[in-house]
Amino acid sequence: MSDLQRIDLNLLVAFDALMAERSVTRAAERMSVGQPAMSASLARLRKLFDDPLLVRDGRGFVLTPMAESLTGPIRQALTLMEGAVGRARAFDPATEHHTFTILASDYVLVVLLRELLNRMADEAPNIRVNVRPITGDYADLLRRGQIDLFIVPREVEESRVSWHSEDLFTDRFVCAVDRDHPQIRDSITLEEFQSLPYLAYDGGPLKSASAMQLQARSVTRTVDVTTQSFVVAPLMLRGTNFLTLLHERFGRAVAEQTGIKLLDPPVELAPITEAMFWGPRHQEDPAHVWLRQQLRRAAGALSEYRSR
Repeated sequence: MSDLQRIDLNLLVAFDALMAERSVTRAAERMSVGQPAMSASLARLRKLFDDPLLVRDGRGFVLTPMAESLTGPIRQALTLMEGAVGRARAFDPATEHHTFTILASDYVLVVLLRELLNRMADEAPNIRVNVRPITGDYADLLRRGQIDLFIVPREVEESRVSWHSEDLFTDRFVCAVDRDHPQIRDSITLEEFQSLPYLAYDGGPLKSASAMQLQARSVTRTVDVTTQSFVVAPLMLRGTNFLTLLHERFGRAVAEQTGIKLLDPPVELAPITEAMFWGPRHQEDPAHVWLRQQLRRAAGALSEYRSR
């Protein structure tokens, strides 16, 4: 029997972790093993394939051509095995202990996930959901299996990877000002929109959907303050002359508490579509299928936004 015929599954899993992390230390942490054990696995893999696989390049490591040629097929094989194992056992949310990690904005947390997490506390008491903000490496985190899915507007997702995805809900942009704003009553003109002090969301690692649309329509405005939090914006409007753009669902949820009023924008802005994205390794996993069902259920319970 050849060495390739004797290769064990743990070694393939170690290969997948090493190629994804490009670091013995991070790969060991990912697999919850000691660094010496992971170094030993790398040594076995190098001997098996007669290739260094990972070579130092400056302060980091890069894959050799041999490693690059093996990464795709091995990941695909592991995905098939993970799917087969997942289908072989049922997932009971009432008794299972499981932790999901979701990347999403604070806006999505308030509008979509708040009631979902509250309901899950009763229906799935041992299920934990770790909601983290969107970061610039979201595509790598999903590829490495370090998150379960991410939720972002389909219009700004730009990783250019063919993820599995599903639309959850749509929302539109509205203007928001202090309800006692000295200049704005029941409507806002384009001139006012462009001249009033403006509070902008800068989009963080992703482009701002509202800024993209305003730029496409050649609508300029003076940006006096920027924030990376949707939730902070309405809290800063009370008692000021500031103007901002909010998602209507979120604006309606906080208007009473924050003392703001919502107005139609003076220019037509297209709605956004919040979608969930996940990788092929999770497609058939029963736990992940259940999670997606819960998100779909929560999105379906949202009322349609109403034009003002």
